[in-house]
Amino acid sequence: MLLKKIAAFFVFTLWLGACVTQTEQSVRLTHGTDETAGGGQAYIISTPAAIYYLEKEGGGLSSMLDPDGVDWLGFKEEEGTGWKGEYRGFPNSIHRQDGSYFHAMNAGTDPSSSVVNIESEEHVQITFTSGNGQWEGQWDFYADRCDFTMNKVSEGFNYWVLYEGVPNGEINETDFWLSSIDDQIHEIHEPFSGDLPAPEWMAFGDTRSPRVLYVLQHEDDENLDEYYMRPYMTVFGFGRNDGNKYLDTPKIFSIGFIESSDYSVVDRAIKQVLD
Repeated sequence: MLLKKIAAFFVFTLWLGACVTQTEQSVRLTHGTDETAGGGQAYIISTPAAIYYLEKEGGGLSSMLDPDGVDWLGFKEEEGTGWKGEYRGFPNSIHRQDGSYFHAMNAGTDPSSSVVNIESEEHVQITFTSGNGQWEGQWDFYADRCDFTMNKVSEGFNYWVLYEGVPNGEINETDFWLSSIDDQIHEIHEPFSGDLPAPEWMAFGDTRSPRVLYVLQHEDDENLDEYYMRPYMTVFGFGRNDGNKYLDTPKIFSIGFIESSDYSVVDRAIKQVLD
């Protein structure tokens, strides 16, 4: 009898462990509003690594919360907030290039339509099509990250992909950045201009936080990339330099958190995304 009880407990323990593991790995889609951004309608994608608010009308991320509940984007829809809110988000990719799309909805954003293609515990996929039908952006959410793919590019026009946000909730002197150019920690106000070496990535952190937020371009290219700090937010862009846009073909990008600020750990984790 005792042996049967022990065996039953062992089986229950294995089952419970499997359930916990499955829950920890789950990706969940709900619908609601992003109140901190101004109350816009949003897809809310909850994962073990982050909670993403994907604005339904504009087609861009308005908030991205880390496991401590801190928002590293900080978008605000109110016109006139500028660097304090309305410019922030990801990927903010189409700006006055056959429209302005894939940005959380502000006064300058044109609307897009969306459809949920995949909804499972491992993967949520949402596709946005610009109002003029010339651009298509695909969002793929996984347990560890979010991918944005520019599937369709309007002929004769260019785009960029931007992280405009607030590391660990606000810009201050404890913030820093890392990237594929070297293994050094760079102060947040130090600018960069040039083509990031492959794999092309940049990460942002705060000495008071145990993690960094990274952005990654999956395909290497020779286009210029650029980082500089504005009052109240970062401005980093793949395919951006001196206000110019250089991307003109479909590409894949990732954004996510890594629970370390050690360069070797960050570099290894980002490279694993590409494996």
